[in-house]
Amino acid sequence: MFGLITLLVFPLPTIGWFYFYLEQTFAEIFQFEQFKVYPILVGLIIGSVYAYLASFAMRSEVFDRSSINVEKIVRGMNLKLIDCIFISLCAGIGEELLFRTGIQYYLGPIITSVLFVAIHGYLNPFNWRVSLYGFIVLPLILVISYGFDELGLWFAIAVHAAYDFVLFWIISNSEPNEPVSLNASFGGLEDMEEEQPLDPPQELQDS
Repeated sequence: MFGLITLLVFPLPTIGWFYFYLEQTFAEIFQFEQFKVYPILVGLIIGSVYAYLASFAMRSEVFDRSSINVEKIVRGMNLKLIDCIFISLCAGIGEELLFRTGIQYYLGPIITSVLFVAIHGYLNPFNWRVSLYGFIVLPLILVISYGFDELGLWFAIAVHAAYDFVLFWIISNSEPNEPVSLNASFGGLEDMEEEQPLDPPQELQDS
């Protein structure tokens, strides 16, 4: 439900303002001319790699895990693979239309990036650990913001969606105190690596 709200409601101020006041077409608002393989592929790579690095930071002893909201929320949702994909796409499209296309148009990339992190609750003057996580995420948001100006909306959506998806999937498939690993992130691989001991040959058992 929250994913649909993000997808359908968050972009409305941007779409309404740009369409009726700035007289842009829907094609211009959604930047369909920028829907190309290169910016999307670059965005997917950046978002995925950064999410994996951020997941390591979330396991650091510096952090009080109970105070990192995203981890608590994701664990409580019991997400399946399709849920991770759907919510990530909704957040990527809805939030980037609101922040990058809309707010950044007037406030610029730096203020918009700080505002984005703050609204998500990761700049907390009363909890330095949460703020530290916010400063870990902030460089990625700045990359999205400046990349939006150079590579367009769909680059920003790709980075955002890839980051959310990888982080959601890692959290959903690992225990709270479990170190981040590829096995924990992509559940099932650990079963392949844990080989059962082979029975000794029959002739050795008889001797």
